[in-house]
Amino acid sequence: MYINEKMSKKDFILAFLVVTVWGANFTVIKLGLNGVPSMLLAVLRYVFTAFPAVFFVKRPAMEWKYCVAYGLTVGVGQFACLFYAMGIGMPAGIASVVLQSQALFTILFASVFLKEDVKRRQMIGLVVALLGLYLIGGNGGEGELFIIPTEAFLLTLAAAAFWSLSNIVVKYAAKHTDSKGEKLDMLSVVVWSSLVPPIPLMGLALMFDSSQTLLHAISNLNGLSVFAILYLVFLATLFGYGTWGDLLVKYPAGRVAPLSLLVPITGLITARIVLEEKLALQQWLGCIVVILGILISNFARVPLKVRLK
Repeated sequence: MYINEKMSKKDFILAFLVVTVWGANFTVIKLGLNGVPSMLLAVLRYVFTAFPAVFFVKRPAMEWKYCVAYGLTVGVGQFACLFYAMGIGMPAGIASVVLQSQALFTILFASVFLKEDVKRRQMIGLVVALLGLYLIGGNGGEGELFIIPTEAFLLTLAAAAFWSLSNIVVKYAAKHTDSKGEKLDMLSVVVWSSLVPPIPLMGLALMFDSSQTLLHAISNLNGLSVFAILYLVFLATLFGYGTWGDLLVKYPAGRVAPLSLLVPITGLITARIVLEEKLALQQWLGCIVVILGILISNFARVPLKVRLK
């Protein structure tokens, strides 16, 4: 399968739109959690992503094992961890920062499982970007640190790891379908893999809340909760993951993954405007450093390349 090394302007713009939507996504999740338990919100996200779309979108040209693996990693692993973390106190802006450790996980996993080369500029760019993430997350504004529960922080890191694993699943699926002379349609992958998460997520929902609590939440959905569900379904999931997956099919994982480091910028700005989460001068500096790291990782020319073993 031919993989482009240089990303086109059109695809870069699409990637930028995706990370913008995903940045605002954290604030939307926080708003949705005000009226809906975390696991139930995740269930509703995937139920309405799958239905009625599965009746109109052709089944993806991939083995079911890849479809199930994608649904479990991104749907159950990532969002069960993320939604629960935010439900127990993870701030939206800081969550958008911590989750971007998936870029580092993806490059490492791609090197181990896919034998993709890790270029020196990517490593330098990631180090610089991670420094920016540290600056962004290191101060909650007005000289005071956000108090983040340890469990919430660790669950957000776990969500990042599951996201990176889903990226690897996409690469494996794309190689397999390409070997059969077929093209992987990521919109169909997103829609059909959304059949996987609802049942295990509902099992988790019943572990954390009673059936009466869940039924009460469903029967008393307010306008804000409905908006949150629609945003999560159509923008964050169908558009976001469909487009992101297509980019992963066309380009090396190490080329696409670092672009997600832009998510904290829109995430922090949206959280500041809507939720009034504070941004300190240090955090603005961190945003600039993140952008610098992305530029180095994607556009700088450093000849040496390495492969992690």
